[in-house]
Amino acid sequence: MKFLERLALIIYSYIILILAVVLSLLIFNWIEFDTISNMIKALVTNSLASKITLILNIVFILLSIKCIFFDEKSKEKLKESQGILLKNENGQLMISKESINNMVKNAVDGFEAVKECNTKIYVNNEKQIMITLYLIVNEDVVIKELATNLQIKVKDEVKKISDLDVEQVNIKIINLQENKKSKE
Repeated sequence: MKFLERLALIIYSYIILILAVVLSLLIFNWIEFDTISNMIKALVTNSLASKITLILNIVFILLSIKCIFFDEKSKEKLKESQGILLKNENGQLMISKESINNMVKNAVDGFEAVKECNTKIYVNNEKQIMITLYLIVNEDVVIKELATNLQIKVKDEVKKISDLDVEQVNIKIINLQENKKSKE
């Protein structure tokens, strides 16, 4: 079916090209409008030519509707943007970004120094996961040590639960929060 769709798209493109050239020629007055008018009249009034023209028009209308409303690649990209689609001989498995986000939140919950965590998950075309953590942490924490431990824990947690490898865990400290215990 893909071959037929490509062939139809090529023919469709040539017809649009011819129409654009004819209209340009008409605008520059390099051909007369009566010539084009007579050609169109012959296509419509001739019995065989009008039937062929009608069939071609119907085919191109249907192709246009299909391309506008039923694009398979855009549906697949939409699915992939919502998560990771894994396929095998038995079927498909969709792991949503929300599920990955929950795995990350579970990993971060084990760190008392983290007061608030927001995540951004990016999945590229090779199904590689990049996670960015936006954190508010205690002011008395050693940031480098916390970041290293978080990166390891997040990668391990996602791998353990989903068997997906995390390419990167980027951490951005957006604020430091005063520890309540140190105030008292």
